[in-house]
Amino acid sequence: MGVREAAAGEVGEPTTTRRAGADEARALRWRWRTASLAAGWSYPADWPLDEVDQVCAAVVGTADPGPALHRLGGARAEGGASLAETLVDLAALHAVVEGSADSAGIVSPNVDAVPSPMLRATALGWGDVLSRQAASTSVDNPLTGLATGAYLRARLREVYAEARTAGRQDYLLVLVALDLDRTSGWSRVVAMTLLADALREVFDAGQTIASIGPSLAAVLVKKDERLHRTVGNLRLLTADRLAVDPHVAPTGPAEVWVEELPATYEQAAELVTGSGR
Repeated sequence: MGVREAAAGEVGEPTTTRRAGADEARALRWRWRTASLAAGWSYPADWPLDEVDQVCAAVVGTADPGPALHRLGGARAEGGASLAETLVDLAALHAVVEGSADSAGIVSPNVDAVPSPMLRATALGWGDVLSRQAASTSVDNPLTGLATGAYLRARLREVYAEARTAGRQDYLLVLVALDLDRTSGWSRVVAMTLLADALREVFDAGQTIASIGPSLAAVLVKKDERLHRTVGNLRLLTADRLAVDPHVAPTGPAEVWVEELPATYEQAAELVTGSGR
């Protein structure tokens, strides 16, 4: 019998019910923390938050956990946690709640298994805080972690100076675009974040990867005979990442193409600026 169903004379039952709920929330919090740390949470001392307790209370009770997850996402962003780490933490909560443990009793968080409403609420909370913190002078896009268009133009200036000295141009641009008109709201942010993750995985040798528009990213790469295969791998990996969520999948398939750098830096800067509009 719940608190609302308690008979008028049963004074002790609501107290007992509340105590049981609090005990259940504490137990969930402990299991969640254990699973999150095992999954690689970077700083154990930073994990406990009031927002964690609010999420636990909502999950074990009858309240919609969405608002609590939104606040948790914001708190994680304020604490310096990346979106990837925040979502792995969320996946640990989901795995614990669902009892997703292997034969040895080990919980294995899987972000792809987390329901979209939970992902949406947490990612929105994280993104809202990062949007407020964003500074126009930042060299990184705070949502995707990619370099800004301004930073890419600075790198291009260096590349053209190098080309004048060497007598040849060794670089080109790989451009990647998503169709964000096919979705809206938080899904656009998530789509670009997933694209950023795919770009960093494929181009992991120090290349400059920049966000140059709401739906467009660019990679400054050296000319390489393996580039054709690399571009193919990017298409496949991006498709896999976008397929995770039906709200995000319509933004793909990603359009990927290679641009030779024009003759002058000024033309290259205009190419970057114009492509991002």
